[in-house]
Amino acid sequence: MKKVLIPQDVSEEGKAFLRCRGYAIKMGRGTDKASLLADVGDVDAILFRNETYDEEILEAAKGVKVMSRHGVGVDKVDLKKAEELGIWVTNGPHSNSNTVSEMTICFITALAKRLVFFNKAAHQGDYDIRNRTMGMGLADKTLALLGFGKIGRLVAEKAHFGLSMRIVAYDPNVKAEDFPSYVKRLESSDEAFAAGDFVSVHIPANEVNNKSITMKQFSLMKTGAYFLNLARGELVVEEDLIKALKEQMIAGAGLDVLAKEPFEKGHPLLAMDNVLLSPHNASLTTECMAIMAQHAAQGIDEVLSGKRPSWPVTNPVNPRIDREKKETL
Repeated sequence: MKKVLIPQDVSEEGKAFLRCRGYAIKMGRGTDKASLLADVGDVDAILFRNETYDEEILEAAKGVKVMSRHGVGVDKVDLKKAEELGIWVTNGPHSNSNTVSEMTICFITALAKRLVFFNKAAHQGDYDIRNRTMGMGLADKTLALLGFGKIGRLVAEKAHFGLSMRIVAYDPNVKAEDFPSYVKRLESSDEAFAAGDFVSVHIPANEVNNKSITMKQFSLMKTGAYFLNLARGELVVEEDLIKALKEQMIAGAGLDVLAKEPFEKGHPLLAMDNVLLSPHNASLTTECMAIMAQHAAQGIDEVLSGKRPSWPVTNPVNPRIDREKKETL
């Protein structure tokens, strides 16, 4: 019986999918490096969430043929090493797009209406706050999207048709003809930062994008604009964002992610009233968790059944699963 390691628990739907197809499930003892090193040696597959898989851990995973991501981002896996070892890495690119786009809209409306601020005042009995502070209307405001993949497209659709916002977007990987008529395609990321009343980031973390959002970009933004990051904390030079907020270069920020997670106590952003924070949970709804678990389990089953995965991230020239089949002939 083939064995699947799950270091961090997932929804029952994913585990049931695997059990129904005859796999044994090994729940991991933890997500730290020592626990992973102790757990990966006797399994055929890994269904992973947010843990890190460096070269040492991958080398220790002698029998692993496939690693399937619960979600989308695979920036915590040494993909080059995995491919070299013949390990398929898969993800679920369609699993969380709608949920994250919903959370983005939630952030936009909460920031515009100063919802957290007014909620706090109301709970303190400060009814007169309504006469001292006002929110912002969203109709005809400009939402600038950095990245126009699955999530960016859904955010654009919801913001335009649901909130009557103007949409501009920059994504060099999307052809001009693939932008819908209601989205203005920009030629540079600088244009996006300069144009938006809200600037929302929807790009992957990688060597090119990491730390690409700096003081240069924040200095281009309108003083009344808001910056949103529901993608990856690594994309932003956090010290520059903190400075931009402290010096009131921008109106505020909505952040589901920070450079270091869990958030550290005493982090400057935690004390700022104009910063809306959530603990990297934009995709954590009951429905989305079930879909992510099912898609991750599907990737494992496809590879271990001898099929090409539906959503490959790596493309090993000599997959370990194929080598083992030849050895048994």
